[in-house]
Amino acid sequence: MSDRSKGISYMLASSLFFALMAAAVKFAGDIPTMEKVFFRNIVGVVVSAHAIIKSGEGFKGNNTNYLSYRAILGFLGVVFYFYALGNLPLADAVVLNQINPFFVIIFAVLFLGEKIKKLQIGAIVLALVGVVFVSQPQFDYTVIPAIAGLLSAIFAASAYTMIRYLSKTDTSNAIVFYFTGISTLLTIPFMFFGGFVMPTLFDFIVLLTVGIFATFAQYFMTIAYSYAPAGDLSIYSYGNTVFSIFIGISIWSEIPNYLSMIGVTLILIGAYLNYRAKK
Repeated sequence: MSDRSKGISYMLASSLFFALMAAAVKFAGDIPTMEKVFFRNIVGVVVSAHAIIKSGEGFKGNNTNYLSYRAILGFLGVVFYFYALGNLPLADAVVLNQINPFFVIIFAVLFLGEKIKKLQIGAIVLALVGVVFVSQPQFDYTVIPAIAGLLSAIFAASAYTMIRYLSKTDTSNAIVFYFTGISTLLTIPFMFFGGFVMPTLFDFIVLLTVGIFATFAQYFMTIAYSYAPAGDLSIYSYGNTVFSIFIGISIWSEIPNYLSMIGVTLILIGAYLNYRAKK
């Protein structure tokens, strides 16, 4: 397989596991958001630490500043995303988070010096219009989960831009270890002072699956970006949206209304235009 084909394969696998993770987060119900974030990351700490020890890489990494920046941005993205998942239909929360590739384009232009094409500008406009249809803002407190979903996309895009930069200096193990390790530490004070709910055995199993699915998704995504540019892979990350729509319908009977479907369609068209622009 070519490097591009490997990148596509890993991104599709990542999309599937991210969709499963989102479903598990929603399945966890009334468990506090920070507690979900903790379990989402603690599994990754253990797995990435074991991988580092086994490979003999060392825990420090090479670009410690940017590894830390990526971790903090990723942590904020996950917090907002998990909040949106708990307060929106699964497909709506996922698709709001999934506009992050359009922000990746903007950040890559601003911080990595990449060029933007006219077709990509149109793609970004379509995606933003799609967001309005999906979120259906009513300009009261009910819009807060949609804003959280949008913020999750912005912070995720910042983190993914960092991953593309870090792939030149650090291994996938180091990137995942810093992200999950710092994120785990940041959740601990919130859990102690913001309330901790002792999970039942069922809840504990669900929370562990959040961490397991997230770790697989994180590794596959990080590896994908090491094989191909973000622009080549962005269209395939939208498998997450498709998987989530089917999961939402199957488990919670969450059939998107026609406005949400128009929004999803516009975002997917924008994603395709961005892909064609890169081609």
